[in-house]
Amino acid sequence: MPLHLIKLAVGCESVKELKEWIAERMQTAKKKGLPQHHIHITRMVPKRDAEILAGGSLYWVIKGEIAAREKIIGIEPFRDKDGIGRCRIVMQPKVVSVSPRPMRPFQGWRYLTDDSVPTDLGKSAAGSIAAMPEPMRRELRDLGLL
Repeated sequence: MPLHLIKLAVGCESVKELKEWIAERMQTAKKKGLPQHHIHITRMVPKRDAEILAGGSLYWVIKGEIAAREKIIGIEPFRDKDGIGRCRIVMQPKVVSVSPRPMRPFQGWRYLTDDSVPTDLGKSAAGSIAAMPEPMRRELRDLGLL
């Protein structure tokens, strides 16, 4: 059973904005001749990397709810120019919207077990729920209608 990570998408207002931001980074990487992978750098290195690399994803919390995920394909510890230990979390640059679920703010990343992850929004749901404006979706969720 894979293990996942969960992280706040600080400064990101919507799944659409996250997708645009990643697409922009992929264009820059392509121009530089770099691999087409989305990389997020964090300070702490996950100790349970084998479980994460067995099919885990990074779940993004956007504006107080788990909203999207990206499949993790690599975990690369390294030292920055100041000698501080860091970690590259390497992901496929495909953002998958998930069934939104409230999540309180936290620092860094956390482990998320496979039995507690939200379900992916299917194509039919993506055409209705994921396509609706996020403020409307949040309000409907708060009213218990989603």
